[in-house]
Amino acid sequence: MDQGLITIVSGLPRSGTSMMMKMLTAGGMEALTDNLRTADEDNPKGYFEFEKVKQLEKESFWLQDASGKAIKIVSTFLKHLPQGYGYRVIFMHRKIEEVLASQKQMLIRRSEPADGVSDEKMSEVFKRHLKDIEVWLITRPDIKTLYINYNEVIENPAPSIDMVNRFLGSNLDMEAMVSVANTTLYRQRR
Repeated sequence: MDQGLITIVSGLPRSGTSMMMKMLTAGGMEALTDNLRTADEDNPKGYFEFEKVKQLEKESFWLQDASGKAIKIVSTFLKHLPQGYGYRVIFMHRKIEEVLASQKQMLIRRSEPADGVSDEKMSEVFKRHLKDIEVWLITRPDIKTLYINYNEVIENPAPSIDMVNRFLGSNLDMEAMVSVANTTLYRQRR
């Protein structure tokens, strides 16, 4: 693993970003997290979040602490990544229907409104956002991107984990990473 690069796990919320962060830490990579958001029923293995990510547009000095580590940055914040660093992005894809179902279930568990926008409209918004962010990623020569499909990781983790390991320099403990893929947490199958 190159110590000067920042490894980012990204994707839509509920797309498997926390699972990938857990895999990376199991494989031996250090994660930049603040542990403010603790594990719960929606993410029993933890969220692996870093609260300062939400302020990335306004301040990014803390990114120097992410050098050589993995950090989770959901896709809506990626465009705020400043120049001056080298980034490797592991971008998680998951079936949109499953993302929507997972988000809805999380809102219901938190007693928050879950029916404000139709699934069809949210699906369109998410698809447009994903297309936009993928085009934007191509424009940044300081960002290398690997796309990983959550559904494929759950069904057969070894090939995806091998791709991640090679993308990050082939120094991770792949067996430990494979053990993280937990089909019992795959509750929103579509």
